[in-house]
Amino acid sequence: MPKVSVVIPHYRDLAGLDLCLRALARQTYPAADFEIVVADNNSPEGEAAVAAHVAGRARLVVVGEKGAGPARNGGVALTTGAILAFTDSDCVPEPEWLAEGVAALPAFDFVGGRVTVLVDQPDRMTGAEAFERVFAFDFKTYITKKGFTGAGNLFCTRAVFDQVGGFRAAVSEDVEWSFRARAMGLRLGYAPRAVVGHPARHTWDELWAKWRRVNAETYRLYRERPAGQLKWGLRSLALPLSAVAHTPKVFASDQLTTLTQRFSAVATLFKLRFWRLAHAFHLMRQGRDA
Repeated sequence: MPKVSVVIPHYRDLAGLDLCLRALARQTYPAADFEIVVADNNSPEGEAAVAAHVAGRARLVVVGEKGAGPARNGGVALTTGAILAFTDSDCVPEPEWLAEGVAALPAFDFVGGRVTVLVDQPDRMTGAEAFERVFAFDFKTYITKKGFTGAGNLFCTRAVFDQVGGFRAAVSEDVEWSFRARAMGLRLGYAPRAVVGHPARHTWDELWAKWRRVNAETYRLYRERPAGQLKWGLRSLALPLSAVAHTPKVFASDQLTTLTQRFSAVATLFKLRFWRLAHAFHLMRQGRDA
């Protein structure tokens, strides 16, 4: 079987990293045929603490340049496998994740799998958790309709990675990498049985922090495109309308079980879309990455 290198960027999340490494230890793919590289992004706990945490389970490299993209690149530099499998330190791969991702690759040049949203208490979800259960990590839509995959569940050969080049910093690095790969004529596929779980954001502050980062990174990509400012402004103005259009999805979703959860998700949906609109124009007014 081809040797696989699993690359995990990490920053200040030793508990999540422990869960991820435990899940990787349960993979059905032969243990002798895959390696794990943790690329620590200079966590404040220090290299010794991270090294002690991964000892016997993974190789460690410390990457000083900030960002998940540079961390992934630093991890790749330490790998030896013919296939690269990317996930994140807060993800929990299911046992068949590696086997299914590798099995999907021959039909495509790079593939993304499915991501499920994990909550600790499904019967007592917060508004942020209910929103994420419906809308977060929709990799099927990302891949089949939008043309990119997230790097929390990404497979490619080393040859493809070398051809495309590394991930960029300070942008939505997985989106940009996917578009760069597709511009080269490389084929993106969806592997629905290659599954990882990702914890839902529990509070509004956690959700806000995620979207503040995503908004800023996406804005940087738009600024690089022809008429990017105009397209960004029009896209942002459509956000409140998109909340209206997406409300039926909340009530049709099988990820929520009570009316309270559904109304809570809808309230979070509208609050977030209006906040993203305001933040989008704040970025434009500042003329820099706020």
